[in-house]
Amino acid sequence: MLRQFMLLFIGAFCICLFVLMMQFVWRFIDDLIGKGLSMEVLAQFFWYMALMLVPQALPLAILLASLITMGNLGESMELTAIKAAGIPLMKCVRSLICFSILVGGISFIFQNDIGPAASSKLRQLMFAMRQKSPELEIPEGIFYNGIPNCNLYVQKKDMETGMLYGVMIYRITGSFDDAAIILADSGRLQSTADKEHLKLSLYSGEWFENLRSSETGGQAEVPYRRESFVEKVIILNFNDGLDLNDAAAENADANSVIQLTHRIDSMQHITDSMGHELATNMRAHVFPVPSMSKRDSLRLMAKGEREEVNLDTLFMRLPAEKQRDVLQQASTDIERVKMDIEFRGLISQDMHQLQREFMIERVNKFTLSLTVVVFFFIGASLGAIIRKGGLGVPIIISVLVYILFFILDNTGFRMARQGSWTVAFGKGLSPSVLIPLAVFVTYKANKDSMVLNIDAWRNFFIRLFGLRFKRSVSSKEVIINDPQYAQDAERLALLNQQIYNYSEVHHLIRLPNPINVFFKYVPDNEVERMAEELEDIIEDLSNTRDRYVLAYLNEYPIVSVKAHTRPFDRKWLNIASAIIFPIGIVLYVRMWRFRLRLYRDMKQIRSTNERMIERIRAIS
Repeated sequence: MLRQFMLLFIGAFCICLFVLMMQFVWRFIDDLIGKGLSMEVLAQFFWYMALMLVPQALPLAILLASLITMGNLGESMELTAIKAAGIPLMKCVRSLICFSILVGGISFIFQNDIGPAASSKLRQLMFAMRQKSPELEIPEGIFYNGIPNCNLYVQKKDMETGMLYGVMIYRITGSFDDAAIILADSGRLQSTADKEHLKLSLYSGEWFENLRSSETGGQAEVPYRRESFVEKVIILNFNDGLDLNDAAAENADANSVIQLTHRIDSMQHITDSMGHELATNMRAHVFPVPSMSKRDSLRLMAKGEREEVNLDTLFMRLPAEKQRDVLQQASTDIERVKMDIEFRGLISQDMHQLQREFMIERVNKFTLSLTVVVFFFIGASLGAIIRKGGLGVPIIISVLVYILFFILDNTGFRMARQGSWTVAFGKGLSPSVLIPLAVFVTYKANKDSMVLNIDAWRNFFIRLFGLRFKRSVSSKEVIINDPQYAQDAERLALLNQQIYNYSEVHHLIRLPNPINVFFKYVPDNEVERMAEELEDIIEDLSNTRDRYVLAYLNEYPIVSVKAHTRPFDRKWLNIASAIIFPIGIVLYVRMWRFRLRLYRDMKQIRSTNERMIERIRAIS
C-alpha cells in the first residue's frame, strides 16, 4: 500500500508543482520574454521558483494521492477484504500516516530553511533580468510610463541592435504645464553601471520646454525654449523598487522562524519606543506641569492651602499684543504636535502592517505543514467512503477541498494583514474548519458509514425525483440450470391476466382520493405480489442462451410498488404532509405521477410478456 501511495504521490506532486509554476511564470512573463536570457539563467529561475513552490504543492499532492489510493482499494473490494479480516482502517493506513507526517516535516524544512534562501536568490535574479536590455520592456505604438516622471513613445524597435525609432518623450518636472516634449528620429536606451539610472541617447531631434518659474506665477506668457540637436544624452532616474541588500529584511517569506521572531521583536521595540518618546514630548512641551519651589510648597501645606491656577484669569491679565502672541504660539504648537502625531501615526501604521505580515508568515510555516497531515486524513477517509478510483472523482473532490482551503486561508490572510482580524484568528480559520472535517470523515470511514457514499446518494435522489433504474441482464458464461421455459410461459400468461384484472379494478389514470392517500392508507399488496412474481420469472429466464430472450428481459421495467399509494411509510408523516398545504399538494401530484407510470409499466409488461411467450414457444 505504501509503495502504491508513494508512486501516486510522486506523480501528483509533479503535476501540482507544474501547475503552480505555470501560474507563477505568467506573473513574470514580461520579464522573461525577449530579454535574450541564456538557458543557464532560465534554469536558475525555474529551479529557485520550484523550491519556493514545493510547500504549496505538497498538501494537494498528498490529498490527491490518498484519494486515489484508498479509492482504488475500495473499488477493487480490497479494502472490504482487509476490514473483513479484522484489520481496522487506522491500522491499515498506519504506514501512510507516518509518511504524511514525514512529508509535513519536509514541508516545514523547505519553508524555514530552503525557501527563504531560494526567495532571496530569485529576487536577485529577477532584478538582474529586469535590468538587462531595459529597452525591450518598452512596447511599440503606445506610451510607456514605467520610467518615473516620464512618458515614452516608440514607433518601432530593432530587437537585434536595440535601436528605437520615432521616439517621443513627455518629461514632467513640476506640473503638467512645465512638461518638456522631446522628439527624435532614433535613440538607444541603456542602463548605467550602478543599475539605478537609464542612459537615453537621442539622435536628430528637437527639445520643446516651458521655462516657468516661481516669479511668473500664473501669467499666461512664460519663457519658452526650443532646441534642435544632432545627438543628445539624457540621464533618467530608474528605481525598480527592489533593494537587494534589504531583500530578506523587507520580505517575510525570505526569513526563517528565528529571523522572523527577531524582526517582530525589533519592530515591536521600535513602535514602543516611538510611543514612549511621543508621550514624553507631550508631557514635557504640550502639557507641562507647573513647578514650585520646596519653600513655597511647605508654606502652602502649613496653611492648609492648595495651589490653584486659573489659566483664563492669567490670560486676561496679559496685554492685547501679548495675548495675540500667546494664541499664535499655541496655534503653532498645536499644528506642530498634530503633524508630529500624524507622521508618527503613518510610520506606526506601516510598521504594524509589516509586523503583521511577518507574524502571518511565521504562523503560516506551521499551519501549511499541518495542512499536509490534515489533507491526508481527509483524502484517505473520503477515498475509503466513496470507493471510486482513477482520476475522475478523486480529482473533482481534491479540487473542491483545495478550493475550500484556499478560500478560507486567503480570506484569513487578507483580513489579518489589514488588521481587521487578529493574526491567530485569521491564520487559524482554515485549520479550525479542516481539522473538524478531517475528524468527521475519519470517524465515518472507520465506522463504514454510507453518509458520503456516492452510490447511496445517487440512489436516494433517483427515488426522490422518481427517476428510473435501468434493467441490465447479460448472458452468463456458465449456466448450471437451464430455464423452465414451459412453466415460465404459463406464469407469464397468468400474470397478464392478473394485470388486466388489476387495471379494471383500480383505474390508475384517475386521480386518487386524498382522504385515502393521507389519512386511510391501505397497502397495495397485489402490486407487490405481481412485481415479485415478475422478478422471479426474470431470474429464471436470465439463465438462457437465447439472445432474443435476453433482449426481451431488458425491456421489462423495474416496477415501483409503493410510491403510487402514499408519500411516506409512516402514517403520521402522511398526515403532517397533508396539513402543510404546499408540501401536501406537491406530494399528491408526485404520487399521481407514479400511478400513471405504473399504468404505463403494466402495459409494457403485458406487451413484453406476449412477445416472450411467442419466443418461448418458438425455441421449445
